[in-house]
Amino acid sequence: MLLRIAQGQLNLLTICPRKFQHTVLDQFSTPTSPEQQEHISRGNRFHLLMQQHELGLSRGLSTDREDQQLQQCVVDLVQAAPELFVPAKLRQSEHRRSLELNGYAIATIYDLLILDDSQAQIIDWKTYPRPQNAERLAKNWQTRLYLFVLAETTDYAPEQISMTYWFVEPGKTPQSLCFKYNTALHQQTQQDLAQILGQLTEWLKSYDAGDSLPQIDEHQGYCQTCPFAVRCQKTKQATDVLLSFAEIEEVAIGS
Repeated sequence: MLLRIAQGQLNLLTICPRKFQHTVLDQFSTPTSPEQQEHISRGNRFHLLMQQHELGLSRGLSTDREDQQLQQCVVDLVQAAPELFVPAKLRQSEHRRSLELNGYAIATIYDLLILDDSQAQIIDWKTYPRPQNAERLAKNWQTRLYLFVLAETTDYAPEQISMTYWFVEPGKTPQSLCFKYNTALHQQTQQDLAQILGQLTEWLKSYDAGDSLPQIDEHQGYCQTCPFAVRCQKTKQATDVLLSFAEIEEVAIGS
């Protein structure tokens, strides 16, 4: 079976191969804070509302305050971007698309895919503020991979494809960021994917032989907030823990 690679795994590989190992290969779980869980739940509920809206399913009024806020976000989005909701040649929410590449199964899930005769639009919903750094989002593997896979699996030219993020928050006007695709970007992504997947293949061979995937330099700043920092001995806390264990006197069994 081919190893499934999605945008999340590519972002992990780009940031830190060792974190990819812990998360994907070793399948270590990390605790989720209440704030993170709340954000995940809010995002899932909004995506479900948008899917129901796309299917024309009516939803009764909820007594839950957050549900009411999210339902209002849907109304605000329809008013802010009515062009998103006009009939098209193909419209599908939660659209799955995959591509076999260099021995891996490259997978994407589009929140909303809109196809017309002359253009293809990828729409993605986000339940947090519009980021100030658009370039960072453009370089994120979600943007790059979603555009690449659609170009590879359809007859649309890269110049006919775009990806738009819509950012919604209760009580605020929805905002968007749109990224236009082109042939140069497609070729660069193809090269970068080939390189990172080729490197992953070599790392997996070493991993099967008992070696670990590479770590990153702590000075890059990712280790401070990484849940695996102690395991990787990348923080002072990790050093202190190791010293404390070393200082514990041995206790004879049965004494």
